[in-house]
Amino acid sequence: MDHVIDEPTHDFDFPPSVFTALRRVLAVQPEAYAARRNHLDGPVTGLSPYITHGYLDDAALYAFWHKRFDLPAHKGLLSQLAWRSFFHHVWFHLGDGIFDDQRPALTGVRYRNALPDDILTASTGVPVVDASIRTLYRTGYLHNHQRMWLASYVVHLRKVAWRTGADWMYGHLVDCDLASNHLSWQWVAGTFSTKPYLFNADNVLRFAPALASPGTAIDTDYEALADMAASNTDVGPERQRPHPLEAPPLLAIPAELVSGRAGGLDGNTARVLHPWSLAGHRGNHTLGFLCPRFHARFGWSARRWHFVLTRLKALCDDIIVSNRLPEALHANAQAVQTLNPGYRGALAALPGDHLSAPPSALPVLDAPTRSCAQYMKRLGKLGLLPG
Repeated sequence: MDHVIDEPTHDFDFPPSVFTALRRVLAVQPEAYAARRNHLDGPVTGLSPYITHGYLDDAALYAFWHKRFDLPAHKGLLSQLAWRSFFHHVWFHLGDGIFDDQRPALTGVRYRNALPDDILTASTGVPVVDASIRTLYRTGYLHNHQRMWLASYVVHLRKVAWRTGADWMYGHLVDCDLASNHLSWQWVAGTFSTKPYLFNADNVLRFAPALASPGTAIDTDYEALADMAASNTDVGPERQRPHPLEAPPLLAIPAELVSGRAGGLDGNTARVLHPWSLAGHRGNHTLGFLCPRFHARFGWSARRWHFVLTRLKALCDDIIVSNRLPEALHANAQAVQTLNPGYRGALAALPGDHLSAPPSALPVLDAPTRSCAQYMKRLGKLGLLPG
């Protein structure tokens, strides 16, 4: 059996702490980030889980970095927040439509709706793929290049439907956002882009030399990869494979929380917090809200649940588990809206002036755009980009 080499490691620990998040904000070095962001051993901010789950306000973060470093609105560090805003702009207009193909898939290609066991157990025999899956399970985080490589391999070489792969990755990543994740998988699949995204061993060699994967299915030219992507052939696992590992489970709401009621529920509740609204300090009359309908559909790893629940419990007097907000909350409670299905409908029961818009670094436009470049161009024309 071949030995699996994990990529050069960063500090992939994500304490559920606003202090840690703010310390990382101040530690960012944009020039170093821009120079080596695409390399697996290059600098990353370690902020994405804190942005996804609302520890940090991405609009304030965008403005702070833009002013502090005088950064162009569409380059380097800020481009990552701009992409997130673009995906949320699309999500706002499409809703659950982000789970459907936005363009036709490759003609005639049949995709399966289940991940092969060798992918689930990180035993494909392709070092960059196996190392990425093991890192995903071990840390709850992947470098963006690894996410793209893994998605491309799963869809184009193993013929797995992009939605199946996207749901799997979403549950294991601590920082995963439905719009960014699922639309990125569509971009790789070619259903949210003009062509499929492909990669080969030479590309991996450039950005992650230890994982180049010579002699495997990806060790070929792009013409051959395009032919494989357009065929119905699953390349299958390699002949030389590492020992499989056990895939960690994806969990619905932890059993100890499924009580369906909150002991402190009354008309005095001032704030309702949820997994994407975890900013601020503990205050009186603060209620946590978990929507089981969402979590039955999108399970999370134990690591992600820890990151969310530790913070939610620290901020709230109690937590209610329900698919609807009780009427007792409607008169006084304030909340930040979210686009996540289930939560979005439940929070919409609050009066409009009790709901804040989901935070976004850049605005949602009144009509959808099909690319981030088009989105940024329109923002510029409307004078909505920082100077």
